[in-house]
Amino acid sequence: MKLNRNFDYDQPSFKPVALVSERGRNDKQRELTHGEVNEFGQISDETKIHLISEKFEEIIKILGLDMTDDSLKDTPMRVAKMYVNEIFRGLDPKNKPDITVFKNTYRYTTPLVEMNIPFISFCEHHFVPIVGKANIAYIPGDHVIGLSKIHRLVDYYARRPQVQERLTQQIVHALSDALHTQDLGVVLQASHSCISCRGVMDQGSSTVTSVFLGKISENKSMIDLLLKNGNG
Repeated sequence: MKLNRNFDYDQPSFKPVALVSERGRNDKQRELTHGEVNEFGQISDETKIHLISEKFEEIIKILGLDMTDDSLKDTPMRVAKMYVNEIFRGLDPKNKPDITVFKNTYRYTTPLVEMNIPFISFCEHHFVPIVGKANIAYIPGDHVIGLSKIHRLVDYYARRPQVQERLTQQIVHALSDALHTQDLGVVLQASHSCISCRGVMDQGSSTVTSVFLGKISENKSMIDLLLKNGNG
């Protein structure tokens, strides 16, 4: 298998918003001002938090809950900050980790394997958690990567509304670009709350996705190791 270079892996599945509806003005739309848009053409964090808080308060009221309750009155702002600053921070390119690589002066040429990297993502179909672990292997060429950067890359791409198949591809592409190699393997195993807490309500199932490239795809024992651990 080869990387699909037509796949724009570094872009989340969203379009920049040019218009917003203003509360109290019969949902009249207006264009965002310069100060409400960041350098990537996205709504600024401050504006996102403000708008999400407004919209989430409306959701709470539609559900019939009492916004004067001490337990609920600050919930819209808490949720807005959580969305922007925590669980969906991977939507903002400024949060992409700087990738540190080092010259492979010791000429290490066998697979380097990082196992059981935890991640939390959110299903883009229902906005409920996807909780899992990643197993990653690569064969160093001229460079090796700092191990913590592998964890940070996984977390960055997980912290957005996702599907597991895309997340797997994004991790592979990012590592390939950073290390200038296609000798890579990525396995993700995750539990999806859209299966366990709604719909079929099945507890205990998990989903495994994988991509094997270059020499890793030809190494059966390495594939078995990644998949075996990926299946518990």
